Amino acid sequence: MDFKLIKVSDNKRFLATEDNEPFFWLGDTAWELFHRLNLEEAEYYLEIRKKQGFNLIQAVILAELDGLHTPNANGHIPLIGDDPTKPNEYYFRHVDNIISLAVKKGLYMGLLPTWGDKVHKNLWGIGPIIFDKNNAYVYGKFLGERYKENKNIIWILGGDRPAEGYEDIWTNMAQGIRDGLGRKPFITYHPTGGYSSSKWLHNMEWLDMNMLQSGHCLVDAPNWEMIKNDYNLNPIKPVLDGEPNYENHPIDPYLRKWHPEYGRFDDYHVRKQAYRAVFSGACGHTYGHHSVWQMYGPRYTPTTFACYYWDEALYSPGAKQMIHLKNLMLSYPYFTRVPAQDMLLNITPPSPPKDKEDRINPERAFYPCATRDSEGSYAFIYFPNSSQTLIIDTSSLAGAKIKAKWYDPRTGERYYLGEYPKETLEITSPIGGPDWILILEV
Repeated sequence: MDFKLIKVSDNKRFLATEDNEPFFWLGDTAWELFHRLNLEEAEYYLEIRKKQGFNLIQAVILAELDGLHTPNANGHIPLIGDDPTKPNEYYFRHVDNIISLAVKKGLYMGLLPTWGDKVHKNLWGIGPIIFDKNNAYVYGKFLGERYKENKNIIWILGGDRPAEGYEDIWTNMAQGIRDGLGRKPFITYHPTGGYSSSKWLHNMEWLDMNMLQSGHCLVDAPNWEMIKNDYNLNPIKPVLDGEPNYENHPIDPYLRKWHPEYGRFDDYHVRKQAYRAVFSGACGHTYGHHSVWQMYGPRYTPTTFACYYWDEALYSPGAKQMIHLKNLMLSYPYFTRVPAQDMLLNITPPSPPKDKEDRINPERAFYPCATRDSEGSYAFIYFPNSSQTLIIDTSSLAGAKIKAKWYDPRTGERYYLGEYPKETLEITSPIGGPDWILILEV
């Protein structure tokens, strides 16, 4: 496939190919892809995700789950003597082969050079700490030189860590990648849960897009507020939720290490986070499944109560439904889309969680979000609940009459609702669902 480099769009809000075609980031978290799968398994994984409509795979070279000392599926470790300046050629040939498979299948790679536990101490993770400012540059340059011909790579620094106090290490790694490539790469940063890269790195020249992690603890985590915060920053940069609640991940409302007796996130939880983030201004979204990120299978012990093998988990409902979000966003004028909460007249933002006992909140559960075309040709309103009534101000839409349809986020089906004059509308979502998208067109 003839890949096009990904860049920030001209208005700085979205992503585009180098020839200015819209690129809606629909990612999947496959953190342990290089570390735990052999080539045949990796090809199966990539093929299924391609068929499901994903266009970007997020994976880590120096992986989280003892990625330095537990060999990959071929029996190789990534570094000689834990030295980032001494990569093991046999390990990296496996990484090369998987990236080549992604190229053949038309998939971009969101490539993390390392998980953050190899940089940042005093947090969870096996580590060990191996990076400093000097070897981070050398390692980054090695990666840039090795993959300089790969247009399908987007670079993701970080790896579930805050950047505070380690900015120089990440900056040097970014510079090394740039020097190795011989051109400016597209780089973002994957932060720790509940934060965005903007907290520490927004003004860094090398950071092209802010990424947040709304995480797996809070039910209905208000990622729409996190997106809104980054959307309103200057200078303007695109933003997306790069790690929301994973499907089948145990819910942890009381911060007790994700015991599954509190339930698990399902496809409905996944859809809510995806649509509300995108409608609030995100340039895409990343899906995740608890068994898939860790590639849990018969060779491995499950992490935090994973209960399906990865190859079965690939077919979970939420994974099959994400394509409908991408298709909806790309079927209407793309670069002129803006957040439109001002269209919703009978809502108030839910209060943030006060303490660990307030981590499940009905106000957040049913909070709707809206987006529209700045030229007035369409609007989308996400109804998180069936039989939910919203009062909608349509004055921002062009034309005298408005056609309304329901869009089913589970199937991608559209159902004609009717034609209305351009006035304040009171509309109730259908029974069933439970969630729906209202499409308004002129």
